[in-house]
Amino acid sequence: MSPLTRLSGQKHFFLKRHLSSSTASSKLHDIYCFKPPPSLSPEKPQTPNNNNKKKQKPEYRPPSSLETNKKPLRSDLPFDFRFSYTESSPDVRPIGLREPKYSPFGPGRLDRIWTGVCAPAVDLKVKSVDDGVGEEGLDLEEKRTVMREKIQGKPLTKAEGKILVDKCQRNKTKKQINLGRDGLTHNMLNDIHNHWKHDEAVRVKCMGVPTVDMKNVCTQLEDKTFGKIIHRHCGLLVLYRGRNYHPRNRPVIPLMLWKPHEPVYPRLIKTTIDGLSIEETKEMRKRGLAVPALTKLSRNGYYGSLVPMVRDAFLVSELVRIDCQGLDRSDSKKIGCKLRDLVPCILVTFDKEQIVVWRGKDYKPPEDEDEQFFADRQPFDDPQSDMDCIKEKLSSDETRFQQE
Repeated sequence: MSPLTRLSGQKHFFLKRHLSSSTASSKLHDIYCFKPPPSLSPEKPQTPNNNNKKKQKPEYRPPSSLETNKKPLRSDLPFDFRFSYTESSPDVRPIGLREPKYSPFGPGRLDRIWTGVCAPAVDLKVKSVDDGVGEEGLDLEEKRTVMREKIQGKPLTKAEGKILVDKCQRNKTKKQINLGRDGLTHNMLNDIHNHWKHDEAVRVKCMGVPTVDMKNVCTQLEDKTFGKIIHRHCGLLVLYRGRNYHPRNRPVIPLMLWKPHEPVYPRLIKTTIDGLSIEETKEMRKRGLAVPALTKLSRNGYYGSLVPMVRDAFLVSELVRIDCQGLDRSDSKKIGCKLRDLVPCILVTFDKEQIVVWRGKDYKPPEDEDEQFFADRQPFDDPQSDMDCIKEKLSSDETRFQQE
């Protein structure tokens, strides 16, 4: 028997003896009733009560347009709801729609029908367009003027107006509403009323395309918010809410959930200009692009003096070119459309980021230029009230002189 096999046998014997001794020692657990401490027990630890744990917040659900269980919102505002009140005209009718008539307020959220352009205050199903809307429109205008007069109350004095304008200066407050390329939008009405919760007047900064016709901007602001503009300097306006305005009695303004697609309107520039042949039209477009530029428009600038400049230029030249480099093509088209209606003039081309307009064969400068536009700075003082004060002072001086 070799020594290697002898050693392996001895190891096997000792291992077998050790295992037998370990099994014999394991009987001590039954004899002495040994219980391990809970820290060594293999049982799962008991979970503590989670009553003090915070409740989980429900998952965020966006305002779905498919929830039609709620009643439609009713608004008594006496005007048609449009996306933009300054950049869309009710007189111009589109020739088509880019999408089906889908309300930007959401289906079933408003008690007014979306026509693809606006949500009219008059129900078109009940009254026809030709018969009843005209009379109803007059009633809406009367209702609007009554509401505005009721909210405004007595006019401000010079001292009160000066204090409000001083509070709205840039060095006093940073709060303002920016009126950009879309003009006075529907949701902006809600922003103005939110500012009026804390302040009697709010500063409005107008930029870009709407500033071509600032009179329209001021008219629409006063008409749709029932406020009053007490100060204007170029594109900066101060809009006063009125003496009898109370935030709790603010009108219900339903918000548009998204921007509606613009409808299709007729082309601004045709193949040939009316009264000219094709060759004469091509020649005029070449000459128009070679004319020195009247001015260069900056992006989001103030264009309030553009229409008077074009009118003055037409006294000397029949073609006027305006440099629009850096502006969006849609903005240049909107500016050209406003020039066509306000100057008035004939659009020639929009090529090479330029606006070329022609005064026409029989051009006559408009007579109501002073009535249509006002100066760049309009103070808060009312000139009519100043004249009344002067007349009262003169009459009092005359009576005192007669008594003496």
